[in-house]
Amino acid sequence: MNVGTIRGGANAFRLDALLKLSDIRGADGKTTLLHFVVQEMERSQGSKASDKPSGTSGSCQATLAEREGCSEMGTEFVSELSNELGNVKKVASIDLDTLKSSISNLSRGLARLIRLVGKDLTCNDRNQNFLQCMRSFQTHAENTMLELKVDEAEVLQQVRELTEYYHGEVGKNECNLLHIFVIMRDFLGLLDRVCREMRGSKHMQPLNIVLPLR
Repeated sequence: MNVGTIRGGANAFRLDALLKLSDIRGADGKTTLLHFVVQEMERSQGSKASDKPSGTSGSCQATLAEREGCSEMGTEFVSELSNELGNVKKVASIDLDTLKSSISNLSRGLARLIRLVGKDLTCNDRNQNFLQCMRSFQTHAENTMLELKVDEAEVLQQVRELTEYYHGEVGKNECNLLHIFVIMRDFLGLLDRVCREMRGSKHMQPLNIVLPLR
């Protein structure tokens, strides 16, 4: 990243920097750097849409109405990002400690069931029908718990790799392993708000990137 600059050679990108885009404001005190980023994304996607054959005479640049249509297409493209990352918002609401605790409780409950089936219930012949049902349930529960633990390990490893990719080495501190999803959820909220503001402004002036920022 940033090859050829004084910050060249970076091997990670911290996503929490995205949240700072809404903190940097232009001279008007209202327009943020995030407004500018969204505007440029809309302009880029609108330009791509204008290059596609529309089946009508002229292009998207032919009339003001067509240009506005291309701009709206760009806005919708940016807004769709929040829908595409909808699962990120769901993951951000998960309490990882509670999830791990639930799996541990299930594992301990299964261990008690195994002891019950293996010792207590086998001592009484009157329990044979119930014992047979419980053994069948035990087999199913053991297979399910094994799959659950494998899935848990795989998911946590993938989240760990994702976090290390964007935030560097995780190390032993995994209490905030899902924090990266919280960051993205907050950023998507900011993005949605900016998109609504820009849609509500019919005559928004283009942001000049040389405006003094504060």
